[in-house]
Amino acid sequence: MSSFSIPLSGLNANQQSLNVISNNLANLNTVGFKDQTANFQDLFYQSMGTTGSGNPIQVGAGSRIGSISGNFTNGSINNTGVPSDVAITGNGFFIVQNPNGSIQYTRAGNFTVNAAGQLVTPGGQTVLGYPAVNGVINQGASLVPLQVGQSSINPPVATQNMQQSTNLDASAAVGDTYSAPLTVYDSLGSPHVLSFNFTNTGPGAWSYQVTLPAADTGGTGNPTVIASGNLTFDSNGNLSSPTGSITGINITGLADGAANMSLTWNLAGPNGSSLLTQVDSPSATTSTQQDGYSSGTLESYTVDSDGIIEGQFSNGQVQPLGQIALANFANTQGLQLNGGDSYSPTLASGAAVVGVANSGVFGTLTGGALESSNVNISTEFTNLIVTERAFQANARMITTFDSVSNDTINLQAAPGN
Repeated sequence: MSSFSIPLSGLNANQQSLNVISNNLANLNTVGFKDQTANFQDLFYQSMGTTGSGNPIQVGAGSRIGSISGNFTNGSINNTGVPSDVAITGNGFFIVQNPNGSIQYTRAGNFTVNAAGQLVTPGGQTVLGYPAVNGVINQGASLVPLQVGQSSINPPVATQNMQQSTNLDASAAVGDTYSAPLTVYDSLGSPHVLSFNFTNTGPGAWSYQVTLPAADTGGTGNPTVIASGNLTFDSNGNLSSPTGSITGINITGLADGAANMSLTWNLAGPNGSSLLTQVDSPSATTSTQQDGYSSGTLESYTVDSDGIIEGQFSNGQVQPLGQIALANFANTQGLQLNGGDSYSPTLASGAAVVGVANSGVFGTLTGGALESSNVNISTEFTNLIVTERAFQANARMITTFDSVSNDTINLQAAPGN
């Protein structure tokens, strides 16, 4: 019977190998799919005795599939331009959560956004990551479903600091004036246009007034003066007094009910250079800056190489919405395939090590792109031919043993035996 069992084991093993190859080719276009290889192993041996030199005489009992290993090398990265698509280059798996709360892992980053604004897989699993609160990502927090929906709101921030790059004409006559507007925002996000009014009072000397429309504080008539003082410039046209900044520019009693404002007017840039100058050139303001803004709604988002989801809001602000988390395992070959491009950990794989891209053992992420299957069609067809030949050879052995058995039976049944 071993004459039949040995080639039969070969048929079974090669049939399973053909199934693996077939599955690889079927998933040639599956996002994030990892190629698999069937590894053959021989079965136990029967000892028939020894030779004259004492060497054992052994006959094998066939073969079987000892393991099916996954090839976790990177697939090619293809740009899609879809902001919810994310590709991993290097080590790591996306962490996704099923509706029942169980956790799985995947390399497929073809995500979409559900009705709740959450990043989800095609199967409806939510993508987990670290939350962002007021634009600050907390990697010490528990993993949560990532929100990228258009309902995200960027709350308003009241202006605290302001500055302007302004030149006052050194050739201006006493009494000449120049005015420049600058918009600031209160705690409700409402804009208020301040007017910076400069008047020449002599060589290298100017006075200033910062005014606010009377209607902004519920009044009528002339603008409200919220700050005033004098400016002095040196012989090189740089501001010599005051220096640094002017603090305590207060706005109170706003008509919209917003909180009182306390503004700082920065007079010098980061390198200490004067933002207010007086040279022989027409008075002009080349730029203004302030750190407040109105509320805004999410218009678009991108994913950077660290997995940080940057939201672009209608108020011109860019703020993190969260950060995609990645997981890795001590033995990726020990992961259990679930179908649907997902894996589950086992005792063989070890527990998941969670972190973020571009750190430790984790690779990088590419937003607006997908990782293709790493199946090599040329290699698979070569393996298909070799496995098919092995299957045919084992099938031929069975027919040969069958012919030998029939001949033996016929010989015993022949007349005269």
